[in-house]
Amino acid sequence: MTQDMTEVTRAKHGNWFLAATKGFHTWWARRHGHAPPAGDTDARPLSEERQAGPSGVSTLWRMRTTVKDEPGSLAALCTALAGRRVDILSLQTHPLAEGTVDEFLLRAPADLEGSELAREISLAGGTDTWIERADAHDLVDAPTRVLGLATRTALDAAELPLALRQLLGRCTIRSLPAAPVGGGRGPEGVPVEGALEDTVMRLRAPEGGVITVERPYLPFTPTEFARARALVELDARLGPRVPRSQDVLTLPEGNDITVRRADTGDLEAAKAMQERCSTRTLGMRYHGPIGDADRYLNHLLSPRYGRTLAVQTASGRIVGLGHLLWDGDETEVALLVEDEWQRRGIGSELLRRLVGMAVAAGCESVYAVTQSSNTGMVAAMRGLELPLDYQIEEGTLVITARLDSPLGAAEGAVGVTSAEAP
Repeated sequence: MTQDMTEVTRAKHGNWFLAATKGFHTWWARRHGHAPPAGDTDARPLSEERQAGPSGVSTLWRMRTTVKDEPGSLAALCTALAGRRVDILSLQTHPLAEGTVDEFLLRAPADLEGSELAREISLAGGTDTWIERADAHDLVDAPTRVLGLATRTALDAAELPLALRQLLGRCTIRSLPAAPVGGGRGPEGVPVEGALEDTVMRLRAPEGGVITVERPYLPFTPTEFARARALVELDARLGPRVPRSQDVLTLPEGNDITVRRADTGDLEAAKAMQERCSTRTLGMRYHGPIGDADRYLNHLLSPRYGRTLAVQTASGRIVGLGHLLWDGDETEVALLVEDEWQRRGIGSELLRRLVGMAVAAGCESVYAVTQSSNTGMVAAMRGLELPLDYQIEEGTLVITARLDSPLGAAEGAVGVTSAEAP
């Protein structure tokens, strides 16, 4: 099945995106809150790990609490935890101007509720306590995890937003360029050292512009801010880089094509491909006037905002592009295949590979935004083999797949925002 699809870019990208979908995306953004209610220790957890121990079934918890910076404060917490038969698996300390934030990974009896655990900590002197369920992935010690994230960032510039998200937990990350696509005023600059304001940190992006990280449910500590700055500084020192692996595939009619990563170095070839595309194909891709289509390519090809796959012929001509775009705490996919190369399986191949990238990135949802009459896009989403939910808003079809099936749980999560030419 060949998928020739287009992306609807959302209003929260400001001037980068087309005004035609502004109303819909405002509605869409409002229905995607992610922060747990303050103080609700029994809110739905990220994940849960129950395992047999010496005293029976147990549960993993991640907990943060603030204590006075004085001798005995940590000992009081440990004594309270020991009294409830809670095992401390790891501990990190985050010094503050006044007091210290202690971050624990705990193994507790399964019948001990999070609210009870928080109450014990409060009686032992802890304040501003935050707790949620953990899983086996949290058992990796902090230095090992940070080194792994640094390695991923060093190998691929597109990994920086994902590394920051894994470093800081559930958060929304946005990269805003110094000069927005389509003109307009860019984001306010930040100091070289960045800026930290409670639940928001702002970092100077290596190529200019600003990286904004928000975590409304839990304030950032100076220690977390320093770690995030170190990752961004590593990215800046290494400069632009994209893995150069490629695969040669044979189409059903016998033609060989190459699928590889692409970046801004492919800008002119991508523009040439768009010039060969019909008005209808470009209109389906960009959902609006096509005269400005080339203006978006530099942004779409930048590894700062996601990953791009290019399909090229044996002669080296690019005939297809697939974009996986990081957008806050969501992920979008967009495809464009040159007219002469449609209906040959190129779109399906790009979609499959981009979906695999999104799964590996640990995205949490799958959604597609397309025209309500686009049966091809519906078929493409069905091809993901995930449970689908359909909603129509002002003539726009939203197809959502949640990871509540064995297949979805095994594969992870994917984000898709596209449209296919019928």
